[in-house]
Amino acid sequence: MNGAHDMGGMHGFGPVQDEPESDRFHGEWERRAFALTLACGGLGQWSIDQARYARELQPPPQYLTNTYYEQWLHGLETLLVDRGLVTAEELQTGKPAGPPPAGIKALPAAQVVKALQQGSPYTRPVDHPPGFAVGDRVRVRCDHPLSHTRAPRYVRGRTGTVALYHGGHVFADTSARGERGIADHLYNVAFDSTELWGIQSQPGAVHLDLWEPYLEPA
Repeated sequence: MNGAHDMGGMHGFGPVQDEPESDRFHGEWERRAFALTLACGGLGQWSIDQARYARELQPPPQYLTNTYYEQWLHGLETLLVDRGLVTAEELQTGKPAGPPPAGIKALPAAQVVKALQQGSPYTRPVDHPPGFAVGDRVRVRCDHPLSHTRAPRYVRGRTGTVALYHGGHVFADTSARGERGIADHLYNVAFDSTELWGIQSQPGAVHLDLWEPYLEPA
């Protein structure tokens, strides 16, 4: 979707400021928000793409003024209420208003480290051969989907070269809508900086991982 979150290449936001790896959190509440998001994600009630989409649905003024972990917390609260795991009242009071949801089991503390190390692989078989190969010239389709997509606005309609083929992966756009098991071919595509930003851009290339439905032959 074309929302406030899709700000790549937009003017007026200033340069990206790198922070030291040790400065991951700027307050204890951020640590808790991060841990809660991981713990609730482990319940298996939504995918990572649905979690991203929940954050993107905020009104633009709210999204643009939130800090990083405020985005995470908003998305988590939205998903918890939508899935009926908590109520809006319970979020406000911090107290349960009824029995816990049936069929939901928390991950035991002793299994957390193992679960995080294993992760959740998103590679999947695809029922059709890849349409592109390394070295092919491709153009990103100029689509404007109404829901989540991993094709940013600044690259739509631009031409690049397939640099890598990653194989089949869960298609983020359908996963964000709750459609499980749909996969497609995923490529790394290199775009010359002048193709994206014009002759005043710094020399170099931008690499993006893009699914086949985003692409067409150039």
